[in-house]
Amino acid sequence: MTKTPDIIKTAKAHGNYVRGSASKVRRVLDQIRGKSYRDALIMLEFMPYRSTEPITKVLRSAVANAEHNLGMDPSTLIINSASADMGPVMKRFRPRAQGRAFAIKKQTCHITISVQSQINKTNSEEQN
Repeated sequence: MTKTPDIIKTAKAHGNYVRGSASKVRRVLDQIRGKSYRDALIMLEFMPYRSTEPITKVLRSAVANAEHNLGMDPSTLIINSASADMGPVMKRFRPRAQGRAFAIKKQTCHITISVQSQINKTNSEEQN
């Protein structure tokens, strides 16, 4: 008797060129990785960071992709992976005293979130 491998459906969403440093976005993503969709939304709502707004948008987009494209139920979704990579840096200069100029780096990042449905192992073992 051979078992057929379970196909795990995954939906992704990207947020490119988001203003904010990747390290500050990562500290929020680390908090929601592995959580359910509802828990992550509640956590993001009450976190005091500026990066929670674009992260919430990308998370909602990933869930909408899962619901619309793959027919998944949003109540069963968990955040499979969440990452933030560095984007291009906009370089600006601030005039200072005696003709000097100080550099200002306006950082951007790319946010990627993927969600998948929870696998209920007890139900699959009972069926076999």
